Amino acid sequence: MAISADLVKELREKTGVGFMECKNALREANGNVEEAVTILRKRGLASLTKKSGRETKDGLIGSYVHNGKIGVMVEVNCETDFVARNPDFQALVRDIAMHIAASDPRFVSKEDVTEDVLAKERDIYREQAKASGKPEGVLDKIVEGRVAKYYAEACLLEQPFVKEPSVSVRDHIASHIQKIGENIQVRRFVRYKLGE
Repeated sequence: MAISADLVKELREKTGVGFMECKNALREANGNVEEAVTILRKRGLASLTKKSGRETKDGLIGSYVHNGKIGVMVEVNCETDFVARNPDFQALVRDIAMHIAASDPRFVSKEDVTEDVLAKERDIYREQAKASGKPEGVLDKIVEGRVAKYYAEACLLEQPFVKEPSVSVRDHIASHIQKIGENIQVRRFVRYKLGE
């Protein structure tokens, strides 16, 4: 059975669980959202929503340097110093730093993209669509589709995770939240490239 993006989005909003887990649960439930919620709860995944609201005041600043040419520092927060010392959490922080070095995101999340940047991107996409001869009635859909693609390219949490491109960085972090049992958030990062 084909699972629509709208169904996956609805389930994600209800549970706070990652995209792939929601899609798999919906397949298993033949598209029934309530049954998929039950499946996720049985797996212990739906409890992530509760964790996502908890404060993250501890964590680590991780770093990664690639061949002496690209350097990254990233702040990843968790709830306790106990988790900050956990080898799984430390590995996650390093993986995120390595991902930033490889993928060069501009923002942590969609919410961090400023209105002026978004307006500029929308103008560019609209002009490109007009120049290619697309009819006026479909321009808005084309622009919004390209904005979604922009988010996937420019926002860390929306990018395909460099070590496992079938999941986003957000979903990779969500799997660690489930495994570790604490809320985890990427607070900020800086990326340096030699000569820039």
